[in-house]
Amino acid sequence: MKFPTDAVIAPAKLNQYLLVPQKRNDKAHWLLTAGYSVENWALLERDIREQILPLDAVLIEETPYGTMVEIAGELTGPNGKVLAVRSFWMFAAAAGEVRFVTLYPDKGKRAS
Repeated sequence: MKFPTDAVIAPAKLNQYLLVPQKRNDKAHWLLTAGYSVENWALLERDIREQILPLDAVLIEETPYGTMVEIAGELTGPNGKVLAVRSFWMFAAAAGEVRFVTLYPDKGKRAS
């Protein structure tokens, strides 16, 4: 299954969470190795739309809120470094939209 590239990616998910250092489950340092930072968060959004969303989504589970799916792939950052990622999305049937939930390093796959 594939999702449209105009899926909802809330800017706050990027510039107030993923790209901000956290005490637990920090992803900001990992994303910084590929050149993503709070200052260029829009590049991360663009790259997720162009590099991850066109890939096949795999059903994770049906929930009362919608269908949770995963899209795994590689994200090439602005500095050329490639990150293996697992991204999670929710298809909210009631709203008729696909929403970005989060992304993680794909520790089972090596990227350059």
